[in-house]
Amino acid sequence: MSTVEERIDVAVPAEVAWACLHRVEDYPRFVDGVSGARPEGRHRARLALRTGGGAQECGAEIADRAQGSMMLWQTTQGARLRGAFAVRPIDGDHTRVQVRVEYDPAEISESFGGPRGFAQSDAIQQLVRHDLERFKELLEHPG
Repeated sequence: MSTVEERIDVAVPAEVAWACLHRVEDYPRFVDGVSGARPEGRHRARLALRTGGGAQECGAEIADRAQGSMMLWQTTQGARLRGAFAVRPIDGDHTRVQVRVEYDPAEISESFGGPRGFAQSDAIQQLVRHDLERFKELLEHPG
């Protein structure tokens, strides 16, 4: 498994960032490649994905940990992806959001296409960074 870790500081209270992470239907607004998302119960979601090979769907399991400051997630079909979001208050109006994504490079190439090796790692790092920047924009400018 390979791992990508990124973080970003946002100008909203931790509760606001935490609530946004739990609005599955907002994922297409900040997660590149997700064209649709809907909750399926308290701890599951269904995601519609746009990939190099067309469209596909996958399920995801979501679990909260650390008293409202860490969300663990993993896919339940297709390429195995898993990771975590951590939400840490900096002060009353600012929050650090950290994301960790673990993936199998061979499965990612098979399921989604794209580059391999170091190029794949760089592409995934850039994608995660871009998603965090879109998340920040959504939080700080929700309109």
